[in-house]
Amino acid sequence: MQSLRNLFRAAWSSDAKLDGKTAVITGANTGIGKETAIDLAKRGARVIIACRDMEKAQTALKEIIERSGSDNVVCMKLDLSDSKSIREFAEAINKDEPKLNILINNAGVMVCPFGKTADGFEMQIGVNHMGHFLLTYLLIDLIKRSAPSRIINVSSMAHAWGSINLEDINSEKSYSKTKAYAQSKLANVLFTRSLAKRLEGTGVTAYSLHPGVVQTDLWRHLSIFEQIFMKIASPFTKNSVQGAQTTIYCAVEPTLENESGGYYSDCAPASCSNAGKDDDLAQKLWELSCRILSISWE
Repeated sequence: MQSLRNLFRAAWSSDAKLDGKTAVITGANTGIGKETAIDLAKRGARVIIACRDMEKAQTALKEIIERSGSDNVVCMKLDLSDSKSIREFAEAINKDEPKLNILINNAGVMVCPFGKTADGFEMQIGVNHMGHFLLTYLLIDLIKRSAPSRIINVSSMAHAWGSINLEDINSEKSYSKTKAYAQSKLANVLFTRSLAKRLEGTGVTAYSLHPGVVQTDLWRHLSIFEQIFMKIASPFTKNSVQGAQTTIYCAVEPTLENESGGYYSDCAPASCSNAGKDDDLAQKLWELSCRILSISWE
């Protein structure tokens, strides 16, 4: 019902400015990440796009600068499937950037064949959750010093079909690409919930969101049958500009300043699954993530 109501609501827009603010957006060389970067740059933010493929990133950078009219945009290398790359990126940000007001954990892989990250994690949980968990951990002190700040985790309605397999988080016993994707998107919702609790009183707020069914490069691993289905459904899917709106809403909407830990869709609060509200599961996932990343984050 909520999504139906949202269909008929006036489109969200805001003239909020971001002058003097710095934003990091992962995976911003394509799709909704790129559109988010253009929007935030137009609002006056310094935008750092963090991308794995630097050749594609340079092309995207030119487009973002041209379309936003801002030259305060830079690209930096970040491979979320490799903790060494994540640590190098975070070290550079902490050294060179005096502040970080908005972190948008947007990059993701979707329903890909079984593969492992450089650290031995299943690719979807590794990139979509573990990589962003580690990145946020490494940047959190800078983000706190820059408060008021926001952390945005791009999830998906697919989280509702997911469960967290704490005994086999890397899907080594059995692998279903759709289950592994849904698990990683549920992890985004739970991470946001846990993060918000730990950040109470710091001036840093956290949000997770469903961007809508967006026609993007993430579709590349879908089977022919799945792609045909998505094309049939395309009147109900969004282009990247529309798909980016809820991310932008969570990053800039002034009324969200005192909200934290929630899940959003169509530029409005939305209901997540029961598993997404399970604080006990969220805590167990947090502890497991810290353990396998070899970090201590109370």
